[in-house]
Amino acid sequence: MRKTLLLLALVMVVGIGLSACATAEAPVQEQGMEQGEQGAPPEQQQGAVTEEEAAAPEAPTTSRTGAWVDSVVVIEEPNADKAITRLDAGELDVYAYTISSPSTADKIMNDDNLDYKTSYGSYNELTFNPSQCADEAQLNPFAVPRIREAMNYLIDRQYLVDEIMGGLGTPRWVAINTASADRGRLAAQIRAIEAEYAYNPDKANEIITEEMQNLGAEMVDGKWTYNGEPVTIKGIIRTEDERKEIGDYVANQLEDIGFTVTRDYKTSSEAAPIWQQSEPSECLFNYYTGGWVSTAISRDAGGNFLFFYTPSGLPRPLWQAYTPDPEFEAIAQRLNDNDFTSMEERKELFEQALPMSMKDSVRVWLLDRSSVAPLRKEVSVASDLSGSIYGTPLWPYTLRFKDQEGGTINWASASILTEPWNPIAGTNWIYDTALIRATGEWSFMTDPNTGLAWPQRFESVVVTVKDGLPVTKTLDWVDLQFESEITVPDDAWVDWDAEGQTFITASEYFTQTDTVTATQKVVTTYPADLFDTIKWHDGSSLSLGDMVLMLIMQFDQAKEASPIYDAAMVPGFESFMSAFKGIKIASTDPLTIEYYTDNWTLDAENAVGNFVSLWPYYGYGEAPWESIAIGVKAEEEGLAAFSADKATENNIEQLSYIAGPTLEILSTKLTESQEAGYLPYEPTMNQFVTP
Repeated sequence: MRKTLLLLALVMVVGIGLSACATAEAPVQEQGMEQGEQGAPPEQQQGAVTEEEAAAPEAPTTSRTGAWVDSVVVIEEPNADKAITRLDAGELDVYAYTISSPSTADKIMNDDNLDYKTSYGSYNELTFNPSQCADEAQLNPFAVPRIREAMNYLIDRQYLVDEIMGGLGTPRWVAINTASADRGRLAAQIRAIEAEYAYNPDKANEIITEEMQNLGAEMVDGKWTYNGEPVTIKGIIRTEDERKEIGDYVANQLEDIGFTVTRDYKTSSEAAPIWQQSEPSECLFNYYTGGWVSTAISRDAGGNFLFFYTPSGLPRPLWQAYTPDPEFEAIAQRLNDNDFTSMEERKELFEQALPMSMKDSVRVWLLDRSSVAPLRKEVSVASDLSGSIYGTPLWPYTLRFKDQEGGTINWASASILTEPWNPIAGTNWIYDTALIRATGEWSFMTDPNTGLAWPQRFESVVVTVKDGLPVTKTLDWVDLQFESEITVPDDAWVDWDAEGQTFITASEYFTQTDTVTATQKVVTTYPADLFDTIKWHDGSSLSLGDMVLMLIMQFDQAKEASPIYDAAMVPGFESFMSAFKGIKIASTDPLTIEYYTDNWTLDAENAVGNFVSLWPYYGYGEAPWESIAIGVKAEEEGLAAFSADKATENNIEQLSYIAGPTLEILSTKLTESQEAGYLPYEPTMNQFVTP
């Protein structure tokens, strides 16, 4: 485990502790991308050995621990063609990006100095600003759901795939990847949507014209006007890849039906403060050429609707502006929580959610990409079939020169330090996340070929689910059991008292019933020597206090009584609480965690997770309690905020633990905390952290 405080990001020493590697399903990332899922061919899903793997020599024995290499130098290179030239010249060793340009991909495949990894988890869409403009003189057409829906008719997805992608992609209409299990399960319903929303610019124009007139706009000399001024659409168009051409195509289509379009060309780091961090009602943009990467093969796409269409998705201003139909949001929540008892009932929920998502269309899906990530032939590294090199947490463990131990790898990325880094609500960009993963670790690892979890720090895991639920297991490391009733113990922690700063137990929380039950129980047991052998960067040992603070932070920011209350955290917290039933530290020797929930998983392996097992990897990075504590202190005093939404609302900086003006704030709070013997949430934390 690695302390993330004040990490130097440009020259990064990678020191990963050796362990049995494995993991579970990971979220989507901004590619500038963000969330999703992805499937794989059946033979790959079964973990089949390729001819290349079969012919590979056995790994030599070594006394080396930690990473294979001594250091990784991270370099920004937003231009893929320049990156290939620099790779060929030996200036770079890895280009951690997914390339879908046919000409660039062909150049990579025919270069004798280069190798490449193929992946299928990247995808493109249009992100719309759904807010009315605070300035009433401005008109945002995409505040009208029916206009957003009509944009599906205005886009010729096959043209994008054929002419812009050169065939390296598949047209896409829905929030489910083309190559996925759920795409197969729902093939008939998805085909019906594809037929309903096929390219039809005349129909798009007809609907948009009707709605624009309802808004009070007028067509004058072929141009839409409002209060005598042209209706101007501001498009933020990414420049690093095919999204430049896609953004221009969308602008052309909008201009053809009478809109005036401003084409704002930006890189990821230039675009992020506008589309993610600005207040949507300021109307600094109307559409953004979004891109996402699923960092692991998804076994279950049920959470995509809640993430992409509701405020529960992310604590950022844009997500907090989403106002989905209540029925759609309720169905999205049920799919996210696996609130059903059979696969048939699950299918029925999807059949309702899919057309509702098209009516909402805060996102219009465009295509799935087939991509390659290039590297020099003398370099070896793991790659995920969905998430590529930069998406898998395995890359820091496996990156190496084939013929030597040690050395320095030059790792290039399309962007560096795109958004602030903090473990609570920091950057979700894949460029940042890839580096963050090299400074810490998860309690599990995800199989890059199947999307199933493997234990990274667990000694054992027992998953118990209610009789009759369609849960299966594939791997022997997890013990799957079924019971007619799973009772939540009275002393399990269920909620948090932000005023008293103590946990609320099941017996206190569930006052109206004698017996509280859950549909799934996960019991995680860690090795007996866990706290003796696992160290942070500064040499201090992992403690139970690190793990308990991670649990506290899940609750505290969503409570109005908390000094660091953040309204943007409430939707996600309410979503979580809709299925959460309790967590209990059953033993400290060895550490054993019991987790109770109604949000069961289709695969028993993927019932594990950092939060389920109390591993101190927060949503956006791993951290010891003291690193979080100084951020809490800064937010309590109104100097900075963990989330972009709260920082924007209060006109303060978002906390970054690696760069920018908040470093001085954190440093000051560190000194003050040391001098005062500060302990956050002392009534609870003093049980786990000594003076």
